[in-house]
Amino acid sequence: MKTIGYEWRLRELMAAAGMFTTTKLNRELKERGIELSSSQAYRLATEKPERLNLHVLMALMDIFDCSADDLVQRVELRHSSAKTGTEDQDTTGTADFLRKEGFRPKRANIVPDHEA
Repeated sequence: MKTIGYEWRLRELMAAAGMFTTTKLNRELKERGIELSSSQAYRLATEKPERLNLHVLMALMDIFDCSADDLVQRVELRHSSAKTGTEDQDTTGTADFLRKEGFRPKRANIVPDHEA
């Protein structure tokens, strides 16, 4: 069974264009009618999105004069030729795949700031 994933390459395109802050990215998006909060723009640049609005995709393609293939690159996550008994499992989503593989986020330990 073959499981396909993707790499989100926005950060690379930003760096290649000399754009090193999401403030500049957000300004470019705003010029194209896309209103994102600063935290949404930051997440768009630094995290791999599970869903993406097509208007945002088109704006990014316009900003960086690129194609969708330049922003999103297909990668093969796993290829198994032997039957493992997991062939019927649906692992199409990256988050689902990671969860099924046993990857779990670590619990944050929040410690109060004690002033001396």
